[in-house]
Amino acid sequence: MFKEHVQHCPLCGSIAINNKYHIDRYNLEFHVDCCNDCGFIFMNPLFTDDVIENFYSEEYFKGRADYSYIDEREIKKYSQYVWNKRIDVIREYVKTGNFLDIGCSFGGLLESASRYFTPYGIELSDYAYSHASEIFGKNIHHGTLDSHKFKYDFFSAITMIELIEHLADPVSAVNECFKLLRPEGVLVVQTANMNGKQAKDLKDKYEYFMPGHLSYFTAENLTMLLKSAGFRKIKIYYPVEFGLIPKLLKSRGSFKKISDYAAWWRISSYHMKSKIHFGNFAMTSSMVIYAVK
Repeated sequence: MFKEHVQHCPLCGSIAINNKYHIDRYNLEFHVDCCNDCGFIFMNPLFTDDVIENFYSEEYFKGRADYSYIDEREIKKYSQYVWNKRIDVIREYVKTGNFLDIGCSFGGLLESASRYFTPYGIELSDYAYSHASEIFGKNIHHGTLDSHKFKYDFFSAITMIELIEHLADPVSAVNECFKLLRPEGVLVVQTANMNGKQAKDLKDKYEYFMPGHLSYFTAENLTMLLKSAGFRKIKIYYPVEFGLIPKLLKSRGSFKKISDYAAWWRISSYHMKSKIHFGNFAMTSSMVIYAVK
């Protein structure tokens, strides 16, 4: 079920690592370690590849598994507000070209991207891939970034939206993205900032600690990783780059009655709180990073 326990930080190589938390609220319990030198947090030992791949079955997307996500198709009408606005922001960096979404799920973001870009995707899940490939055909690679067959210098934009935390080797993944991007291309990474007050206060109760999340970053060490790969311009958005209104409109997808709109106060409050950040301090743990080659 587990691989061998590693003795060094997968991000910076330091041997100054120690156990941070034992996460026991899932059927599959796991440990995360923290690097004392760069602050990178990572599952140690890792689940085996077959255990990880089995996470992303139909039950995962239908909410029937111990560790679950959502089927974006059920709220597609509302999710498009976020997808469309995200593409608008990406187009402030690159106007057109080939677009790769790593972990593309059912292809929702790619559909929005296809207004301006030629869409490509990578998806591990058999269940999600079968749907995405019906729409985009051979432009969807069934597998991982490790096994792709795309040409280097091919993409104008690459997105990893809540994906990098699922990777056991983020260093190789970021280096590979750099090679896949053409000059002036942009990589978009959305993940949690473990240096945010939100994550620090909640400690092992922070909801981002999930069985499928293998890597946990801070804004600082993710920036370090991107720069070491060769990215020359990096911008961090707190909490997200697409703004509050699309987020509010997307939330309507889960509303069943008028009183559910009270959630807008909570969502707005969180969004405004996320604007409080300076230096290495951030009030919440949401961030999106844009990195230009």
